[in-house]
Amino acid sequence: MLASSRILLVDDTPENLDVLSAILEDLECQLIVATNGERAIELAQKQSPDLILLDVMMPGMNGFEVCNLLKANSATAEIPIIFVTARTDDISIGFSVGGNDYISKPINADEVRARVRHQLERRLLLNELQTLNKELEQKVRERTADLTIVNRQLREEINERRYMQDRLSYLATHDFVTRLHNRNSLEAYVCGLLARVQTASIKASFLLIDIDRFRVINESCGCIAGDELLRQFSDSIAGLLSRDDFFARIGSDKFAIVTHKSNVDNSSELAELILQHIKNFKFVWEEREFRLVASIALVPLNREIVSFDQVMLMADEVLFLAKREGRGLIRTYNEATKRSSDDKENVNWAQRLVDANHNKHFRAHFQLIEDFIPDNTKPKKIRIETLIRMWDPIQERLIPPGEFIGPAERLHLIPELDKWMIEEVFHLLTQHKDLLTGIESVSMNLSALSLREPHFADHIIHLIDLYKIPPSLINFEITETEAITNLEVANEFMQRLHKLGCYFSLDDFGSGFASYAYLHKLAFDTLKIDGIFVRDMDREPNHYAMVKAIVEMAHSLEKEVVAEFVETAEVVELLKKLNVKWGQGFLYHKPEALSYEALLSHLKS
Repeated sequence: MLASSRILLVDDTPENLDVLSAILEDLECQLIVATNGERAIELAQKQSPDLILLDVMMPGMNGFEVCNLLKANSATAEIPIIFVTARTDDISIGFSVGGNDYISKPINADEVRARVRHQLERRLLLNELQTLNKELEQKVRERTADLTIVNRQLREEINERRYMQDRLSYLATHDFVTRLHNRNSLEAYVCGLLARVQTASIKASFLLIDIDRFRVINESCGCIAGDELLRQFSDSIAGLLSRDDFFARIGSDKFAIVTHKSNVDNSSELAELILQHIKNFKFVWEEREFRLVASIALVPLNREIVSFDQVMLMADEVLFLAKREGRGLIRTYNEATKRSSDDKENVNWAQRLVDANHNKHFRAHFQLIEDFIPDNTKPKKIRIETLIRMWDPIQERLIPPGEFIGPAERLHLIPELDKWMIEEVFHLLTQHKDLLTGIESVSMNLSALSLREPHFADHIIHLIDLYKIPPSLINFEITETEAITNLEVANEFMQRLHKLGCYFSLDDFGSGFASYAYLHKLAFDTLKIDGIFVRDMDREPNHYAMVKAIVEMAHSLEKEVVAEFVETAEVVELLKKLNVKWGQGFLYHKPEALSYEALLSHLKS
């Protein structure tokens, strides 16, 4: 049946298309090829393939944008899509835009065939179910008068239909490798359980298990061995659980268990039992024996937890601590919080960041960017950079970004902070339009995670239009390292907003590895020299040489230069001699709360 299936391969690299075609040759399917997103959409609409293998990174329209357009068209919305990517960060984004599965690069032939067969069989079941439904409806209309005669036949067809529906439901809620519940099924179960926790005295705990050496086996022996390991592992652990425990696979090497033990001690005993079992577990493949190591996070479920995302954030945070302290450990949320408090680190960043976002505890500050060589014949205008802070109501203090930006990035919450800052600034400027004539530029930092979000640029464009902000007023700062590491993504993002009229700065320049050739490819306007070289360039010859080289390169590219961490008059004089016009640091302005009154006072001074 698979031989009649049509598969659309989308990749801008002919060599990748050749590899995929050769791998899929055994399936005897009809292969259709597209080398860009526009052609892929055209072929999908004309030929209605049964499956699409879609590369993420392509020039012009990337894979996520192609997927969005296909899912928005009723003619192509039901076609399953498997993303082909080399980056783990793309996997969660792929699922969020409607992808059905993913294939990791470098491509493994057995993995490709297994995942393609799975999606084609699922597609085939859907088509058969639709056909059966249409036939059944027609027969019911035609044979109502003769119901007695055809009753037996109808019962058989209804049973077959129910079987198909049950099978599809199973595929939608279970992992096809281990036959365990999948992430979607786990989320539904946990949400229902949390709702009951709010109204009844239910005791339950969430265990997150991470196999530390799965990747070694998967890459050294192949994905077939990896799948067999996962099946043996899941069957083995399932034997330790009670009938009420909920067991799911939620990632390549991550498993979750929801257990209804009467208290945390009992849940800890189960975790210890599982960990000891994993230590004794042996996997044999082609006469090679492998041992596993795992880390386990235990989170008791209570009325303070109101969402599945909150549970996962807490478990991930505890798992991070367990791995940092060593492999093969169990850590509970309460224990991790206490241990972290003793270390003055506060492991509960997940809870604190979620609460801060919900309770509006973030604060916007700003710092002036000083013009070393002002033109006194023109009206005074100021440039500022916005800086985020977090208010801690318990300690009654402002938390600097150095403490919470790292956890926010690791927990993938940083795009929400970027969005918050953009809206906060736009709202202030809209409320006080008289500021627009006095402010020349507002710089705002954007993280790498925000750049990789498929619709982040669209979100910014929407806000600029909504608040009626002049795009030329906005300058987005992107770190040099992230811009070069994700060159295509960063450049596409920058080009879109650059055409709108926004400006871009490469922040912390000098600390990364940008080359002259790379800089030619990026649509940036300003280089901000990393303050580590600026603050003591009057005392460190090597740092002075570094600053001088960066300035000369920027001037050759006809780009503005801003020096960070300007703290002494001696440094200012050296920068002026290098023809650096702009500087930022405590010598001129210490960051203060962003407000209309504060900005107005600087405009009048």
